[in-house]
Amino acid sequence: MKISSENVVYSMSSENEPAASCQPGETVTFETKDCFSDQIQSENVLFETTDWDTVNPATGPLKVEGAEPGDTLKVEIKKMTLNNQGVMVAVPEMGFLAEFIEESETKIIPIENNKVVFNDKIKIDLNPMIGVIGCSPGEDEEAVPCGTPGSHGGNMDTKVITEDSILYFPVKVSGAMLAMGDLHAAMGDGEVVISGVEIAGEVTVKVDVIKGKSITDPMVERDDAFYTIASGPTLDAAAKKASNNMFKFLKQRLNLENNQIAMLMSIICDLQVSQVVDPEKTARMRVDKKALTEYNIEF
Repeated sequence: MKISSENVVYSMSSENEPAASCQPGETVTFETKDCFSDQIQSENVLFETTDWDTVNPATGPLKVEGAEPGDTLKVEIKKMTLNNQGVMVAVPEMGFLAEFIEESETKIIPIENNKVVFNDKIKIDLNPMIGVIGCSPGEDEEAVPCGTPGSHGGNMDTKVITEDSILYFPVKVSGAMLAMGDLHAAMGDGEVVISGVEIAGEVTVKVDVIKGKSITDPMVERDDAFYTIASGPTLDAAAKKASNNMFKFLKQRLNLENNQIAMLMSIICDLQVSQVVDPEKTARMRVDKKALTEYNIEF
């Protein structure tokens, strides 16, 4: 099944109608526009001329049958394919480096031989990742614009959300209502100039439902690590929440007292920045699976 990029939402809301539905265990492909809704196709088009109301479209939502509040939605990213060019912008008064940006600029960036061609001398390894991915907030919660992250997921701009990663989301409404977009060909932690290499493409995922198991915020699992992801009004608040969530995750899986878990986290967990430019900031905490081999921890 493929969901066309003509089926997009600009906020994640319990009032969104599903673009498609599937059974747990099915594989679905999401066709996505770039974060500018494909409005910028040349360097003559500046960010200020685009329709701000159509920024960060998310394809979907997909209703997953059987998913109910209190469950966890499991999303395995099986494959990502990208278009052959991306775009970046620098905009005065926007981003972490705003005081250095004197005039608006658009840069078209070709993708060649699995490289991001920044210029003749700088060619960066392709690192496809998903900027916006998440489920609906609860029926008692307000809609969240796709440009804003939260406990539902959304615009987390977290560069470990890549092919072969597994995401876990709290289910807050019947069907979970999964949507995604805002792909990047490459992005550094922080996304300090408000954009990575923004690009259209496709994402193929396998979705499943873990019944009766609830979480408060998204998590990511990779071959070598688990990550707790959290967003907040400040980076400190996001970092604190991600750390607390990792403590609770480990507490449930290790036969250790609180002090031992806290000390262990201080030597095997890495607190990392995802993004600092969205309305809510996002941090993540990583725990290395190898250090806990004897415990064989699972989600």
